[in-house]
Amino acid sequence: MRTFAQALLFSEYNKDMKILLVGEYSRLHNSLKEGLLVLGHNVTLISTGDFFKKYPSDIILKRKFDRGFAKKIKVGIFKLTGIDITSYLLKKQFFKHSKHLKGYDVVQLINESPFAVDPKIETELISFLKEYNKKLFLLSCGTDYLSVQFAMSDTLPYNILYEYKSGNIPATQFRFILKYTKPEFKKLHEHVFSVIDGVIASDMDYHLPLKDHPLYKGLIPNPVNITRLPAMPQYSEGPIVIFLGINRDNYHSKGIRFFEEALEIVSEKYSDKIEIQVVENLPYTEYIERFNKAHILLDQVLGYDQGYNALEAMAKGKVVFTGADELFENYYNLTNPVAVNALPDPQQIAGKLEELILHPERITEIGRNAREFVEREHDYKLIAERYTSVWNAN
Repeated sequence: MRTFAQALLFSEYNKDMKILLVGEYSRLHNSLKEGLLVLGHNVTLISTGDFFKKYPSDIILKRKFDRGFAKKIKVGIFKLTGIDITSYLLKKQFFKHSKHLKGYDVVQLINESPFAVDPKIETELISFLKEYNKKLFLLSCGTDYLSVQFAMSDTLPYNILYEYKSGNIPATQFRFILKYTKPEFKKLHEHVFSVIDGVIASDMDYHLPLKDHPLYKGLIPNPVNITRLPAMPQYSEGPIVIFLGINRDNYHSKGIRFFEEALEIVSEKYSDKIEIQVVENLPYTEYIERFNKAHILLDQVLGYDQGYNALEAMAKGKVVFTGADELFENYYNLTNPVAVNALPDPQQIAGKLEELILHPERITEIGRNAREFVEREHDYKLIAERYTSVWNAN
């Protein structure tokens, strides 16, 4: 692996690229932008802010008619006309910025549906970006057609559709995932893959569905701006703080109920040794502030790698319960634990929590490993250089 100085030297050959990042999930594109700027590139980010999370962007497209009485009006308009007013208004905003969305060396989409609008409108927006820019890449870091098809199979023992496939939770609770199986989203997928120059995965959960695809350019780990995330003081004494942040939209796909059941088990046994904090649907800045005091963060159960929130917590030296099984450990050649692998089994999770409660020195050890892992594998500057290498190779 190159040192950062070598990365900077390498980037001299790719200086001043003009890059448009389209869409945002969990601050991934913001961190990538920060790394690209350090390498000397000109970067613009356009997004809707990822709903309630409110991530910053250079060009913000505001979603309207998504809440309260306005949403009822939207539903009524759709029933009468077949028009999704949210998608229509977002399209109008997009084209108001059209002159700022042309002439880029590289455009990267955060998803096949980067604006989360009607597939026909999504196709129109992506077609515009393809026509007026040099290269178009796709990032697979969230649910899309291929990842959902993979999840519908029995290739792995569990995944984001575990609760649906087991019959525990009805399909209506997975509508934001299962929509990708509908004909209109399959058509969108086929269109996107007919115009892109390549697709990149952000972690193991998206690498596995793509690894044999002819357009797949490989896994580039999530970029993390560690300068924004100083390591926090390690556990010394007092109650061990366990933090669970809930997003109701992905409650079932992340297996949050397994965490809740595990917390009930440990709270009965160790109420004098732990403090449990549970928050729900917080904007990003408030979420980060709230988990700062935690020693242990419960991220997700039904995955095989870490999501972005998990990595930011690991960068701060927290012990994160997340996807970290043998697939992940072997890929990164790990010999020491950097996170705790959480299985869809409350007893297993409770047992792992109990080990940390009874042996708090393990919190310090795993937290230190986690920080070193993020510094080594996810540094935003080195990750940005890896992206430019892929973009320039095609």
